[in-house]
Amino acid sequence: MSEHFDVVVIGGGPGGYCAALYGASAGLNVALVEMDALGGTCLNRGCIPAKAFLETAAVKRHVDHAADFGIRPGGEATVDFARTQERKQGIVAGLVGGIAAMCKGRNVEVFNGIGSLGADRSVTVAMNDGSAVTISGDSVILATGSVPRLIPNFERGGPILTSDEVLDLDHVPARVAVIGGGAIGCEFASTFADLGAEVTILEGLPKILPGLDKDVAKVVERSLKKKRIALKTGVMVNGHTPTGSGSTVVNFGDGETVEADAVIVSVGRRPLADHLGLDGTAVAVDERGFVVVNEYCQTNEPNVYAIGDLIDTPQLAHVGYAEAILVIKHLLGEAPMPVRYDRVPWAIYCHPEVAWAGPDEQQARDAGVDVVVGKHPFKFNSRAQIVGETDGLVKIIAKRNADGSAGQILGVHMVGPWVTEQLSGGYLAVNWEASVDEVAEFIQPHPSLTELFGETVLSLTGRSFNG
Repeated sequence: MSEHFDVVVIGGGPGGYCAALYGASAGLNVALVEMDALGGTCLNRGCIPAKAFLETAAVKRHVDHAADFGIRPGGEATVDFARTQERKQGIVAGLVGGIAAMCKGRNVEVFNGIGSLGADRSVTVAMNDGSAVTISGDSVILATGSVPRLIPNFERGGPILTSDEVLDLDHVPARVAVIGGGAIGCEFASTFADLGAEVTILEGLPKILPGLDKDVAKVVERSLKKKRIALKTGVMVNGHTPTGSGSTVVNFGDGETVEADAVIVSVGRRPLADHLGLDGTAVAVDERGFVVVNEYCQTNEPNVYAIGDLIDTPQLAHVGYAEAILVIKHLLGEAPMPVRYDRVPWAIYCHPEVAWAGPDEQQARDAGVDVVVGKHPFKFNSRAQIVGETDGLVKIIAKRNADGSAGQILGVHMVGPWVTEQLSGGYLAVNWEASVDEVAEFIQPHPSLTELFGETVLSLTGRSFNG
C-alpha cells in the first residue's frame, strides 16, 4: 500500500496534532502517524494529568482551610486518590477522544504505529496491528516529542518512578523523595505535600528552580518550606538501597540518606528520535539528540521540518503549537515570523503558581541593558485577601530611558494565585514592545488579581495610588 499526502506528520502530541489540524483547516491533505494515544506526553502523561492532580491538591487545601471562611466541613479532609486517578483518566480520555473527533471531522488520516522517515519524504509505518504501510508527503513534519531522562542507579521499577509512572499512582505515598528541583519536580513536590505526604527535594544545583528571577524563586522556596518540604540543594544522589518492605533509602550528598516510599526522578526530558530512522536523509541530529533546524524549523532535508520537544527549543506544549503553525504557514509560502523564543510565556503550576515572559532582572542586566524595576506584593491586593492567597508578587523589568524614566517593558514575572491565568496582559506587553506609559493607560477590573499587574506598571510611571 502506498499513499501520498500534502503533509505527513510523525507524532501526535501537541505539536503534531496541532500541525495536522491547522494544516487541514488550511485545505491540506494530511496524514498523522502516532504510535500511542493521540495527545502525546502532554495530554496522556504530562501537563494535563499532572494539573489534574494539582487541582485535587488545591481542593484539599480549600477544605482544610474552610473554617477560615466560616465553613465547618466536619473534620479533616481525607484523600481518595483512586478517585482522583479515575477523575484524571476521565479528563484525559475525553480530551483524547476530542482530538480523534477533530481529526475525523477534518479528514486527517490517522495511522496508529511507529513512523520512520526514509528518502524522498517517504514514511514507513510499522502499524500497531503488525502490518506495515508506506506513505509519502510533499512535506513531512517530525514531532515525536521527548521522554523522561534517567540517571544511573535509579532504574524504573518499584518505588522508583519517572513522571510517566507517578501519574498512574492510585494512592498518596507517605514519604516522597523528588530528585530534581526544576519546574516538574516542584509541581510534584507541591502536589504530594498538599495531599499529606512527607516530601524531600534533592537538587544538584545550589538552588531550586534555577533560571527563575531571584525574587520570584524566593517566594516559591518560602512557600515550599511552609508546606514542610525538605529542600536539599547542592547535593548529588548516589544510589538507593531497597528496604525489602516497599520503600527505599536514597543516598545523597556526603553520606546523607532519606527513606521514601516513592522516588520521583525528575531531571528533565530527552528528545525521542529513536524510531525515526532518518536513513537516506540529510536530517541532522546533534550530540544531545535534538534534530537540527533553522529559524523556520526546517531540517537539512528539503521540505522536512521538526518541531516540539524534538528540537532544542523550550519544552513547552504551547511552543509546540506555535512551531506547528509556523511550519504550516511556511510550507504554504505565507512568510511567517519565526518564533521569538526569548519572549514565550512560561508557567509553573506549583503552589503558589509562577508565570513569566521576557528576561528577568539579572538576565536583562547581564545583557547590558539599563533597567528600571517595579514590584508589588499580593498581600495588599484586595482580591488576594478575599480568596485567602496573599503569597506572591508581580515584578516588571523595563528599559530605562535617557531621561531616567521607565520605557519599554522587557519582562513580566509573577508568582502568586492563578498567575498562569493572569500572564496574558504581560505577555502582550512584552511581545508588542509596549512602553510603561502605554500599558499604564489600561483599566484593570476591581477587585481583581490582575489589578496588581496594572498597579505595578503604573508605579513605574513615577506616580501611583497604591503601594
